[in-house]
Amino acid sequence: MKTLHLRKLGPGLLFAGAAIGVSHLVQSTRAGADFGFGLLWALIISIILKYPFFQFGSRFTLATKMSLLDGYYKLGKIYLLFFFIISLGTIFTIQTAVTIVTASLATTILGFSQNLLMLSTLIILLCFAILLVGNYKFLDSLIKIIILTLTISTLIALVFALTKNSISFNFSQVFPYKSSIIFLAALIGWMPAPLDVSVWQSLWILEKKKTNAISFNEGIFDFNIGYFGTFILGICFLSLGALVMFGSGTGFSDIGSVFAGQFIELYTSTLGESVYPIIVIAAFTTMFSTTLTTLDASPRCMHKSSQLLFPKISLLNYKFWLITLSMGTICIFSLLLDEMSTLVEIATVLSFVTAPFYAYLNLKLVISDYMPLKYKPSKGLINLSYVGLVFLTLFALVFMKMII
Repeated sequence: MKTLHLRKLGPGLLFAGAAIGVSHLVQSTRAGADFGFGLLWALIISIILKYPFFQFGSRFTLATKMSLLDGYYKLGKIYLLFFFIISLGTIFTIQTAVTIVTASLATTILGFSQNLLMLSTLIILLCFAILLVGNYKFLDSLIKIIILTLTISTLIALVFALTKNSISFNFSQVFPYKSSIIFLAALIGWMPAPLDVSVWQSLWILEKKKTNAISFNEGIFDFNIGYFGTFILGICFLSLGALVMFGSGTGFSDIGSVFAGQFIELYTSTLGESVYPIIVIAAFTTMFSTTLTTLDASPRCMHKSSQLLFPKISLLNYKFWLITLSMGTICIFSLLLDEMSTLVEIATVLSFVTAPFYAYLNLKLVISDYMPLKYKPSKGLINLSYVGLVFLTLFALVFMKMII
């Protein structure tokens, strides 16, 4: 069997870099802290039922050499227009949210808690410079180092937690009620990532193909590594929360900078100061990779959508959207920092309610005539996608009923 070289990996690791962020560092850790191992079922269900739709994105692009956005356009211009409008309304909020968490960790590490705005701006400018100068090829190389560092540091932290924990594990599963339902919705909805990330993945595959020829099987293998890697790290962060924080009586703040301090302080106070560098590296690389990959992916999506929807406007290219997103995010830092919880809630709700839309379109594409017959998914995967589509639809309806 032909060996898959490391240079053939890339889009799957970029997917992991984008996915392993707030959903893992904050939500998975908080799930372990508040419920022990009781919400492990939520992680497993989320990973299994979303798998077909994320995989369909890679499958379609690898088989047709078209992005999902090309596919949406072929299914109907209205679908792509809907994607463009929703993205235009969420990319700034999402970018601001992930950057704030990254900056919050940086302020905790550096001890400059009063300079959150400055550090947020510097992080955006650093990511902007990396993408503007290095483009995809540099991002592809850098993400391999980041993901490797993240994985090793997280696993070391988990080993420390296991060796220092003397309490027997309780794997009884629970279903939270009342106010915790909203948290459960956020955990499932963002684990491992919102479904529109499947579009990012398809664009990264096309960029990868410009520098390295990858076969269909190599591309699917690359995706599986990234996808199930997010699952393993999700369990790691949940386990860290359960082993270190569960039953400690510590409450967690919804303010990013305060949460970051609590996150690091509780780990170090329990596991010892010697583990501080490991926790810091694991936490910061988690969020920096999300900030960087999100800043790359959103402009790619907007550029491709603009090409298809407005072919005569050449100005709307990748650099235009990269500059627009960077400057827009910095403006939000400056003007609306106190309203971040509201902005994030809006973006979260939109991600939840649009999940069935992306699931439906991805399924429709891989069973359509645009998909070569030999690359169409198996009957078992199709059946699993139907179950997932029903689940995501009911999940979105229940969530909307709770917040209205």
